[in-house]
Formats: sequence, structure tokens, C-alpha cells
Amino acid sequence: MKKSIVGCLLLLMQLLTARADHITGGEMHYTYTGISNGMYNYLVTAKLFMDCYSNRRLPDPAYFGVFNKGTGAHIMDMSIPMAHQDRLILSNASPCITDPPSVCYDIGFYDFNVNLPPVAEGYIIVIQVVYRVQGISNLTPGYGNIGATYTGEIPGNGVVASGPQNSSAQFNGDDMVVICANNSFSYNFAAVDNDNDQLRYSFTNAYIGGSGGGGVNFPPVSPPYSSVPYGANYGPGAPLGGNVKINANTGMITGIAPGQGTYVVTVQVEEIRNGVVIATQRKDLQIRITACSIASASMPPDYMLCKNSQTITLANLSTSPLITSTTWELINSKGVSLFNSNDAVTSYTFPDTGVYTVKLVINRNQQCSDSAISLAYVYPGFKPDFSVHGICFNKPTQFLDASATVYGNVDSWEWDFGDGTGNDFSSQPSPVYTFQSMGFKEVRLIATNTRGCRDTMVKNISIVDKPPLTLAFRDTLICIPDALQLRAIGNGVFSWSPGTALVNGNTATPTVNPVTTTTYSVQLNDNGCLNSDSVQVRVVDHVTLLAMNDTTICQGDAIHLHIQSDGLQYSWTPAGQVLNATAANPDVVTTTSTNYTVTANIGSCLAKDQILVTTVPYPMADAGLDTTICFDTKAWLMGSTEAIRFVWLPAASLSNINLLNPVASPKATTAYVFSAYDNKGCPKPGYDTVVVNVLPDIDPFAGRDTAVVVNQLLQLQASGGKAYQWVPATGLSNPGIDNPTATYTAPSTGITYKVLVFNDAGCVDSAYVKVKVFQTVPTVFVPNAFTPNGDGKNDLLRPIAVGIARIGYFEIFNRWGQLIFRTSTNEHGWDGTIGGKVQPAGTYVWMVKAIDYLGAPYVQRGTIVLVR
Repeated sequence: MKKSIVGCLLLLMQLLTARADHITGGEMHYTYTGISNGMYNYLVTAKLFMDCYSNRRLPDPAYFGVFNKGTGAHIMDMSIPMAHQDRLILSNASPCITDPPSVCYDIGFYDFNVNLPPVAEGYIIVIQVVYRVQGISNLTPGYGNIGATYTGEIPGNGVVASGPQNSSAQFNGDDMVVICANNSFSYNFAAVDNDNDQLRYSFTNAYIGGSGGGGVNFPPVSPPYSSVPYGANYGPGAPLGGNVKINANTGMITGIAPGQGTYVVTVQVEEIRNGVVIATQRKDLQIRITACSIASASMPPDYMLCKNSQTITLANLSTSPLITSTTWELINSKGVSLFNSNDAVTSYTFPDTGVYTVKLVINRNQQCSDSAISLAYVYPGFKPDFSVHGICFNKPTQFLDASATVYGNVDSWEWDFGDGTGNDFSSQPSPVYTFQSMGFKEVRLIATNTRGCRDTMVKNISIVDKPPLTLAFRDTLICIPDALQLRAIGNGVFSWSPGTALVNGNTATPTVNPVTTTTYSVQLNDNGCLNSDSVQVRVVDHVTLLAMNDTTICQGDAIHLHIQSDGLQYSWTPAGQVLNATAANPDVVTTTSTNYTVTANIGSCLAKDQILVTTVPYPMADAGLDTTICFDTKAWLMGSTEAIRFVWLPAASLSNINLLNPVASPKATTAYVFSAYDNKGCPKPGYDTVVVNVLPDIDPFAGRDTAVVVNQLLQLQASGGKAYQWVPATGLSNPGIDNPTATYTAPSTGITYKVLVFNDAGCVDSAYVKVKVFQTVPTVFVPNAFTPNGDGKNDLLRPIAVGIARIGYFEIFNRWGQLIFRTSTNEHGWDGTIGGKVQPAGTYVWMVKAIDYLGAPYVQRGTIVLVR
């Protein structure tokens, strides 16, 4: 029977799990209602917040757990149905807000009684949900879905005897708040306490849900609870960044909002009775910040001119289009106005140190008027800093404050060690912290001084399982009787062994002089965190050196010298010809035969050897001068050499690659390489290159054949070159230009002109044009019949314009008056089809409109017969 009940309970939990997700916040409070039979009775109310537009449902029922606050021992689990659900809607946003967002929460209320015996440690009541909303902006990117834990604390009688007789503080601030990105805002997290306990507010870390945030949210797991993973520039004490603060006495959050997004903010209120904190209640919300803007006087809560400048730059952080006027005023500590400006952005350099008041007024005496006051702290020379000692996992790490200030004294320290445990914070000047995980940690120190300056120093440190230890070398060689200094790099206490021939074995740099090969081991101890390494010291009594054989090279070439040696240092002479005179196997460049000497040493032991490098000149090769040829012509190459063998490349366009003077027939510009070989000792060829530039082929054009009438001026036009010559010169104005004019006084059946076209190099080609001269008035000749049968004769009906400057149109119509062909180009004809479809034989009408060479209009019409 018990197994069956448990199975049904688990099934019910699985069915309801999907409902208890994407919660946007939660809080809990309780009222003490009396004692009965030694049990303290409490009426508990929990609230869960959800965005109205999430398309999700609040959990019903919700599962709560009660645990011993001190030991984490499980007391009981409860399934509580939802008492009721309310909806809060901000329906009327301020007229001074541009593009206000929709603010709407569904709130589920859960009321239940808890009867508990008094204990010294007290109790913690817990509800957990599987998922918060996704994409929370102040958490580590890419962390995925993450759960939430909401708690209420009942004090025990161990600290204050009256602790169990407590009604908790109850948050009563207004949650209908519009927050615009990068604008000033305020959000009230105030609470009331029926016991009149003193209340103290602060930001704190939000908790993830059970099972690391992705597990079943009911019943909840036992404490302690881990913090959500805050992203860079955020943390439990700064969930909205460094420009947002909370008033410890009122719970009011004020400052400049960060950029658009959703941010998790958790505020805790401590109940203080007789100077002792008896319980802490928490309110956890995901606050949505949108891209709206508020017409407000928006400034940072303070201006820190505490680094190295006394110049302040002032700009309203609100960029609302509703702002029509801006007034700035700077006031010193005596109330004297130092500076006024009506500019939206302005700057001022303070003449002296001190605390100054910055006042901003917008829209004075208008709608959406607003003002704000901030303080400017002008004390240059304040710089937070710290050093770190000990970086081992699960070993204490000491942080030493190194902050400096020119004015006043450093008086507060807010450390965030970046370990993500929820307890990785300190307010001590030089705290000690033991990291619970390895990896890179972003450690943040926010320091202040007694003059009001505040600044942040961030350093990345690597937490490892053993301290970093680096040796300058792990294998080396010495020669008797030399001594050697070993060198290790690391932080901590060093210990070297064995002690044979060892001096200063407890330092990072001991000295050794063994007479036989010895391996020395070093151990580094950093506060109990250990690492070790070793170095081998090989010992010899002389230097071994064997140089390569003498060699011959081509004059001016580089050669790689090499030796066999156990030396540690080398020196080559003459050093001026050696590219690296201290290398064991250097490269050298020489134009003359040279004897190179190498000295190898191990400490005070040394040896010498020599290498003779003989140089031989490269074979002489001369490919001749570069030349230029016309397209599709030849060039004679003119090589010369004293070598016994030579060759030209590339071979494809050469008559014979083994002749000194081959014929080249390149189709395009080509570089020919002439290589010469001899047997005087240089194994490489001498070579030279000649370039044969091939000019492009000439593309001559004399124009299209044409016809004119007697006394009509004809404009000829040739192209394709740089110079021209027309033959014959009959009727031409100038036969030596590209565009002569021609005039004819008698008719002709056709004059054929040849034009010679020359390029820059004098290469020539020719083209032809035929001109017919008619003894008639300007006319467009149209045949009276044509036979488009594809035999190549009379297949096109074409207009032939004579004495016509321009054809406006030539049109053909069928017998139904349908336009079937049109052109404005002389001699462009109709092939007897429409859209590729053959037209029938018969009579067709044509019409032409043109302008003759004298500028007079010409209109003509007629008929033609299509013969099939």
C-alpha cells in the first residue's frame, strides 16, 4: 500500500512539474498565531510571480518543505493548493514615458499553517521551481535554463529567547514599476514588521532551484542553496550593475538602469531584535527593463573624479524626445554656484579638490519637468589594487589589499572572489578565501576611501590543483670543474635534492658542480599545495667537435655549415659573413673563398675546427635586349655565353632551344629564359631573360558599304589603329586621317576604298568600304517583290536609302492593316514571317518616313508582292 501511494505521488509530481516553470519571482512571509501543546503556530503566505504573457500556469498545488536552518535536517513536506490568483496591471503609464512597456504580473497566493517545536537553530521554509524565465541578462551567457528557490526564515531560541515568537517582515512595495534602459529609476522593496523589529536591507545572491536548477521542484531539496551564476560586471551585491544602489534603511533601489533585458534581483531584509539579526526574509524578482525612455533628470548617483582628472563631463542619461530644455549647475561645499550651462552636454574642470553638488533641471516650468542632484567627488590619486598569494584548489588563498589614495584613507573593501558558491564575498581589507573549484576566476574588489571615492579593480586568476612551476631548462651540460646555477620560477618554498654538490638548495636558484651526471629534483610548496619537476645535469671533461668537409659553392650563394658537437656555445669567424655567428649550424654568404673557424665551448672547456669554402663564379649568360613584334610575326633571339652548354625555355614557340639565336614565334608576350652551364665547379646554371612583347592583332574597320547622291557630303569613319591611309583618294578631303569626308559630282556604280590601319609599332592591316553614287534626288528604294524561300536570293525585303540622313521608320502592313514589321535602320529587312510564323503570299503595303541629307522630310509609300 505504501509503495502504491508513493508511486501515485511521484506521478502527480511529474504531471505538475511542467506547470511550475518560467516563474518571474517569489517571496514568503508568516504571522505567529500562538502556542498550543508546546508547538508554535504560524500562518504562512507565499507568493509566486509570473508574467501575464508567458502562456504558462502557476503551480497548483505547490510543494513546500521545512528544514532545520542550522543543520539542514528535513522536517516535513507539504502540498499546498493555490488559495487565489491576482493580476496586477499597469494600465496608465506616465505621459512622460515614451513607448511604455506593458507591465503585468499574475500572482499566485498559497496560505497554510505550520506547527513547529522551538529549536535553537530555527527553521527555513522553502519552495523551489524548475525554471526561471530564459535569457536573464545579468547571468553567465549560455548557462541555459536555471531554477529558483524562495525561502522564509523562522528564528530559533538559540540567539534570542523570544525568537520563535516572531512574525516575519512582509514586503509591501509597489511592483507596478516601469524601468527604461539607461534611465534613472526607483523600485521600492520596503517591508513592514508587526514586531517592530529593526529592518536592514541589502542586495543578496539569488538561489538556483533544486538539483542544480533542472531537477524536480517539489518537494524541495535541503539547504544550503547555491547562487545563480552572475555574469561579468554583475554580482549579488550589484545585480543591476555598479550604478544601482539600495538604501539599507528603506529598501528603496535607485540609480541608472542597465541596458534592455531581464535581470534577476534579490533583496534580503534582516530582522534585528536587541541588536541581533534573528531572521532574514528574501524577495526575488526577474525585473524586465525595456527600450522605453523617461523624460527625467537622470544622472549617476555620483561622479567619481578620483583617478587622474578633475574634469567632469555632464550629459543627461535620459534621451527622451520629450526633453526640451536642460539646465546644469555646479555648487561647492559652501553653497556657491561655480558653473551654469544650458547645453545638453557640457564639461567643467574643478579648480580644487572637494565634494561638489551637481544639479540638473529639465523642462523647467513645463510638462514633464524634473530635477536631480548628485555629488561629484574630486580627489585624484585613488586606485584600488591587490595582490594574490596562493592559487591552489582547496587551499587558502590570501588577498592583500594594495589600494592607494592621495587624499584620505582607504576605509572599505567589497570583495567578490568569482567562485560562484554564494559565499565567495568578503568585506575585510586582506581576506583569505578557499576556492571550491578550479579554473579562471574573475576577482573583483570595490574599494572606497574616507573622502567618498569608490572604484573597482578586477583581476583574473587561475586556480589550479598545484602551483605553477617552470624550469629555465630540464637538460644541460657542464664541463669539469665548472659550476652551474639552476633556475626555477614559481611562488612558494623551494626544496632541491639530492644535496650532492649543491649550494642554496632552499632557493629558486641553487648552484651545483657535480663531477658525474646527476638529476636534481625540485619541490615547490605553496601553503601546502605541492608541485615538482627535475633537471638533468650531464657532466663531461672535454668538448667534442667535428666540422663538415671543405666544400665548393657558386659565388654569392648561401651555404649551410654544420658540425657535430656537444658544445653549449659556439662562435664563428669571420663573423661578418655568418648570418648567426653563435649558431651551431649557421648559414654563410661569401663571394670569395673563405676559411671559417668555429669555437665550441662548455663553460671553460673549448675546442676549435675549420671549414674551407671555395667559390666559383656562375656561368655567364646574356639573353639579349627585350624586343617588340607585330602580331603573328617572328623575332630572332640573340643569346651569348662562354659556357659549354645552354638552353632556351619555353620551347613551344622556339625554332630550336639549343641554338644561340633561335627564331621565336610567340602568340602573346613571352619571357624567354636563357640558361648556361659549364664544368668549372659551379653546379648551377647562369641565366638571363629576354621579353618578346607581342602587340595585339589589329582589328581594322572602314565602315559599312553605303550609297549617296551626287553632291551629298559623306562622312567616312575608320577604326582599329593609331594612323590611317585611304586608297584611292578620290573625292576625299584628307586620305591620311581616320574620318575624311567625301563629295561626288558624278554618279558611280561603286567606288571601293581601302584603308590601311597602323598601330604604335607600325604594324598594318586593311579594310574596305564601297560607296555607290546615284544621279537622283534623295530616295528610299524599295523592291516591288521578294521571294523569302531561303535560297539566299531576294530573301529579305530591305529599304535602301540614298541621300537620306536618317530613316524615321520603315513599316510593312498586311491586307488587314496590321503592322507586321518596323525598322529605322537602313537595309534592315523583313524575312516574310511574324514571330517565326511564315506569312502567306500576296500584296503588302509599305510606308517610309525619313530626313534627307539637306534636312528636308521625306515620306513615301507603296506596295510589294510576297512570292511563295
